[in-house]
Amino acid sequence: MEETTRRRISRIKKALAARDLDALLITCPENRYYLSGFWAEDLGFTESSGALLITRHENLLLTDGRYEEQARSQAPSFAIHIYKKGLPRLLSSLFRQIGITRCGYEPSFLSCSRFEHLKKAVYPVRFVDFGNLVFRMRAIKDNKELEKTREAQEVAEEVFEGLLSWIRPGMTEKEVAFEILKGLSMKADGPSFAPIVASGPNSALPHAIPQDRPIEKGEPVIIDMGARLDGYCSDMTRTIFLGEPNEYFKRIYMVVKEAQNAAQTFVRAGVTAKEADAAARNVIKDHGYGQYFCHGLGHGVGIAIHEAPALSFRNRKKLRSNMVVTIEPGIYVPGKGGVRLENMGIVREKGLTLLTSNKWYYDFRI
Repeated sequence: MEETTRRRISRIKKALAARDLDALLITCPENRYYLSGFWAEDLGFTESSGALLITRHENLLLTDGRYEEQARSQAPSFAIHIYKKGLPRLLSSLFRQIGITRCGYEPSFLSCSRFEHLKKAVYPVRFVDFGNLVFRMRAIKDNKELEKTREAQEVAEEVFEGLLSWIRPGMTEKEVAFEILKGLSMKADGPSFAPIVASGPNSALPHAIPQDRPIEKGEPVIIDMGARLDGYCSDMTRTIFLGEPNEYFKRIYMVVKEAQNAAQTFVRAGVTAKEADAAARNVIKDHGYGQYFCHGLGHGVGIAIHEAPALSFRNRKKLRSNMVVTIEPGIYVPGKGGVRLENMGIVREKGLTLLTSNKWYYDFRI
């Protein structure tokens, strides 16, 4: 077993003993990958490509025949069990064989109906909420994870730089999004999420879906994109203008840029997520745009594009070294448009180490 995997599994087993649990059932796809190396597409709560069952003495990967060869290749340190009649029936059999009476589970990644089905199948085994230990483990990256994230960001930037050489007024949002997807698919394992290309009034929608709308000269174009490479994600946003913007959007852009700089200067290990959010939010509020910053400052990035920690005014937890976070303030004015700027960086004791190149910014005089 690889040393990193051994260390992660060991921590899980210690937690099982401390909580008087016989096993932990892992159903979150990202947690399954983090602990085993097995990566396969999960289409939703109703169709999973497998689960892990970690006991105090064994490591089992449970999947169906579609993924048997892949599982054996990617998770050599796990005993592979193939179910032909569904996960509940296999768990029932394994619980009896191993002697499991108390099993931890991840409530965030089991639908109510599936959970009830599992409980019925394995009765009288008791399922116990395991909490978010694995998610907390994932939030602190090791050096290998940081390097993978850095490489994913480098690929995204390469695609973005290429985009700037060909994007023109008159192209539709969908056309630009398609070219981004094509570039990410050729240079990486694909996108870390569906890219956002939002122009003009559509840029007032933080999670806009690209439309057939042609991009016009001088209007804001928000481009939010990221690459997935070797299991890890990147995330970046730039707002560009194809031509000279008006004074209104020049001012909004510079306010967002000031807010991002304030947060990036402030963030370090030991500050709370709420304080980090406030560093940017106060700048936007002081300029009179507070009502138009409608989301949190940022989020963690890793195996999932959104993971712990949430940089939000609701989160009072402290940031820790080797967390990877985004800094992405925005101003969104309904009916007019918006600006968002997003960098990704590593939280350190002395500050934030950016993974995103400090490029593709405007310096408007207002």
